[in-house]
Formats: sequence, C-alpha cells, structure tokens
Amino acid sequence: MPTTDATTAAATAATAVRTGRLEAPGATLHYEVRGRGPLLVMMPGGSADAGIYDTLAAGLADRWTVVAFDPRGYSRSTLHGPAGDQLPGTHGEDVARLIELLSPDGAPAAVFGSSSSAIVALELLSRRPGLVGRVVAHEPPLVELLPDPAAGRAVFAAVRESFLRDGVGAAMATMAAGLAPEGGAGGGRYEVATGADEESRAATEPVEDGGATAPPEESGGASEAEAEAQNGAGAGAEVDAAAEAEAATVRRMMANLPVFLEHVLCSFSGHAPDLDALRTAAPKLVVGVGRDSRALLPAVAAERLAQRVGSATAEFPGGHVGLTEDPVAFGARLREVLLG
Repeated sequence: MPTTDATTAAATAATAVRTGRLEAPGATLHYEVRGRGPLLVMMPGGSADAGIYDTLAAGLADRWTVVAFDPRGYSRSTLHGPAGDQLPGTHGEDVARLIELLSPDGAPAAVFGSSSSAIVALELLSRRPGLVGRVVAHEPPLVELLPDPAAGRAVFAAVRESFLRDGVGAAMATMAAGLAPEGGAGGGRYEVATGADEESRAATEPVEDGGATAPPEESGGASEAEAEAQNGAGAGAEVDAAAEAEAATVRRMMANLPVFLEHVLCSFSGHAPDLDALRTAAPKLVVGVGRDSRALLPAVAAERLAQRVGSATAEFPGGHVGLTEDPVAFGARLREVLLG
C-alpha cells in the first residue's frame, strides 16, 4: 500500500501544470498539460482561455492527459499580424496540430468544446476525423440550423454592432436579450460574459479549496493558541493568493472580449457545418445540451444539429454556461460522456 505522503505526491504530480508553446501559421499558441493517459483537448469558448478549465482539467487528470490552450489572438497566444475575422477551420487546424504534437503514441484524442469552441470541435471532426475518437460539442450556436437562420444571424450581428458602437457592456446586454426566448433575461451569456460571470463569482463568493493548511510544524514550546493563530494566518494568505490568481485569470479573459465580439462571434455562429461529413462521423459525436437552457438559441441549434446528423445527445448540469456554474458537477457528467 502506498503511504499517504506518496499518494498525495502522486496526486499533486498528476494535476501539476506543464506549459508549452506551439508555432502555427500566423500565431504562436500557449497550451497547458495536466495528467497522464489518453489525450483530452479542452477548447475554450467565447472570450475564455485555458484558465476557464483549471478546475475541470484538474478533476479529469487522473484518467486523461488534459490539454487546454488559449485560442489564437487571446491572452498568451499571440498573432503574428493584425487581428482579422477568425474562421472555425483555422482554429480547428490549431487543435489538430496540438493533437499531433501531444497525443501519446499518435492515438486519437477526445475533444470537448463549448459554445463557439464547439463549432471548432465540429469542424475538426468533419475535416480530420482520424485524429479524434470522441467529440463532445456543448451547445454550438449554429444559426444556420435554426428554424429561422436570418433571425439568428441578426441576433449576433446586432451584438457586434452594439459593441462597435457602444462598447462591451452594451454588447453583453444585447447578447443576453437576444439569446433568451422572447427577449427574456438570462441563460445565453457564455458567448460574451464567461469572464463577467467569473469576475462576479470571484468578487462575491469564497474561493473553494483555498483554506486548507499544512500540518503544523513543531512549535518549540509555542502555545496551542499561538499555533492556531499562525495556521490561521497561513490559511488566510493561501486564500488571498488563490483569490488574486483567480481575479488575474478573469481580467485576462475579459481583455479578450473585443477580439471575440468583433472578429469571432459572427464568423463562428454563421458557419455552415459540413453535415454530410458529420453524418459519417456521427458515432464519434455527442452533442451536449444544458439542463437549464433548452429553450435558448444555442441549445435549440444544438438539438437540431443532432437530429440532422444522427448523433447522440447528452444533458449537462446548468445552462449554456454550466461549466462555470458548477465545474465539479459538469466535470463528473463530462467524464460519464467521455467514457460512455
């Protein structure tokens, strides 16, 4: 039987983050790796970067080599020239390069994408099916699959125009209203406000798992009260450090919003997927839908996609932004789907 210290060390090693840089045409990509085993690529959506998956990746690193990355033009993944309109196919090729670089023994990878990155996951599956064994696409907002595609295109065009005219805050409000049924509030926030949700959470909620303290050292005669006070101070410092790290991650992702709103939102949501190729690859595809967002535009598009190509569907906890609402429950469900 391994000792407790050995078990703890092994768990720490499994979730330790290893970073790298990958050169791709027109960009240099930042990626992060945790764990050992078959490759699982976690693709950030909206304005998010690799940091959105910190909790999910750590929870899955016991079974997979989990790779998260910053999409080109976001955070630490730099473009070699000026930003222009982005295409799902270009981003899909970036993921293909990561798989070819990092997959153990060249085995097919599992891929997860949510919202705009789910569109990239579908593009990767249709163009490079041999690279993937399982693709989970959570609520890709493909307006071309809606009952009224023109109305869907108008929603996202209005968001972009609102950003160009009045800034990020106005665009976020336009998005929330446009994605909710009949103009109601809430639900469809992930495209614009993943970072905003995280910022609010960081400001108003305690940092989970940040208050654990190391076993007390020998005090050399210090009283129990003094030892407890010292431990409490250490715990407070750990909480403060974790909170600041989370806040820094949020600020970094929020800074990506202008690129997303101007150069990603419309070109991704307006993408027409290759339905014939996806029908052929349907046994590898699971389309995810949030339990609380089924009436909203992205979930409607997702379910219509599954119907058109004959793929499986899976319900996930929460809504469109379920992976940040409850990452532990969301990660447990993702594990079930990947192993299913």
